[in-house]
Amino acid sequence: MQVFHVHPDNPQPRLIKQAVEIVRQGGVIAYPTDSSYALGCHIGDKAAMERMRRIRKLDDRHNFTLVCRDLSEIAAYAKVDNPAYRLMKSLTPGPYTFILQATHEVPRRLQNPKRKTIGLRVPDHVVAQSLLQVLGEPLMSCTLILPDCDTPLSDPGLIQDALKGQVDLLLDGGHCGLEPTTVVDLTHETPRVTRAGKGAARVAPLLA
Repeated sequence: MQVFHVHPDNPQPRLIKQAVEIVRQGGVIAYPTDSSYALGCHIGDKAAMERMRRIRKLDDRHNFTLVCRDLSEIAAYAKVDNPAYRLMKSLTPGPYTFILQATHEVPRRLQNPKRKTIGLRVPDHVVAQSLLQVLGEPLMSCTLILPDCDTPLSDPGLIQDALKGQVDLLLDGGHCGLEPTTVVDLTHETPRVTRAGKGAARVAPLLA
């Protein structure tokens, strides 16, 4: 495993470009977000996705998340009506994952097999956004919660020990949060919070 020590507020462009090349070449990375560390890989790479699934011990019903630069990118991968757009606009960028119906742009293996849904989010974190800007497309991701843990990994040193030999790169941006994102399901007539995580208190008034 390579480890790049990036500045959390002003990440070094050279290291970000190297990280993107690792993603494009089929690598799996661990990187910081505004909620916790996450695992990420290229959207089109089935083998890398399966590696992430094995690390987390996920079954095929788990929704992977497409981490996007902005709302306009989300619209290419999900069906967004006006109420859903207004809600997402008020919460992004931020620690929220939105469950939406996937468009045909989304590979079938990334969708929930029964519901044909996909999770999407726009992070409010400089390192994550820098990655996405250079990559030029969404990063397929999942929260870095190991199978026997209740909370995500947040300490880069612990991540390095736990994932040695399992990921290609750790982007060490220092400690970040221990809370996963708040998940908001927008596939029903009334939006539903299906997981209360970071920023959950901000959602409640918007759904009232």
